[in-house]
Amino acid sequence: MRIDLHTHVKLAKKTVFSHAYFKEMMAEAGKSGLDAVAMTEHFNTLRYEDIYQVLDRHYPYEQGYYLAEGMKVFPGIEVDIQETGHILLIGDRERVLELRKRLEPYTEKGRFIEFQTLLDWSEGQGFLRIGAHPFRIGTPLHHLPEELLGRLDAFDLNGKDIYSQGLETYRSRIDAFALGLGRPVVGGSDTHQFMQYGSVVNEFAQEAGTAEELRELIRRGAYKVEVSPCLDVKVKSANLIKSLLKKELAISGEGGEDLRELGEMA
Repeated sequence: MRIDLHTHVKLAKKTVFSHAYFKEMMAEAGKSGLDAVAMTEHFNTLRYEDIYQVLDRHYPYEQGYYLAEGMKVFPGIEVDIQETGHILLIGDRERVLELRKRLEPYTEKGRFIEFQTLLDWSEGQGFLRIGAHPFRIGTPLHHLPEELLGRLDAFDLNGKDIYSQGLETYRSRIDAFALGLGRPVVGGSDTHQFMQYGSVVNEFAQEAGTAEELRELIRRGAYKVEVSPCLDVKVKSANLIKSLLKKELAISGEGGEDLRELGEMA
């Protein structure tokens, strides 16, 4: 099973969720060689719950994933923490939605949840917990206490950061960091636009149907991370297209609107 463990299904936080754009994203994910994605949308994106309402209307939910346009789509969420940094939590649909509801008072900058509290809330809930882009300049994780970082299941070899910092440099930093904490490294494209799919992929030795099964395979090391030789082109193209689409949508500071079908625009 080939899966991307860090993806987004909205163009940006301030856009509303578009089913047409989602369908296009999933179709292109399949064409890029993926079998599955973790849908780790930002917890403070505009109308987060709309995503699940639309998916529930259009796709079956099996075991621990949606079967959408031929893709396994594992529910997830990306959470900002008070100390600076982002945490990915992948899990059962109901657990993800329950966590999002609890996080409602913490969605604004300056009020983000403390790292330890997020870990405590998600402990024993069947989540796969990943430290996102630990060496990103704006939102790093490497500065946090080791006893808290060690409670995560893995760290994110992030497509955007490989593009900005270089594969050799970034890979050596994150490998040493994760090794020091006794944790593995997994891959995520961090895409908001389908051109970026396939830039970083995890190839698992067997199928998984739940986040707990994914976590166990990662714990056993039953996977490998592949970085595309075309990563730079993929990320640069996705960034350019995303920028153009955001301009077309005329996103306002108060929320933004869908001005046309994003799938057709893409």
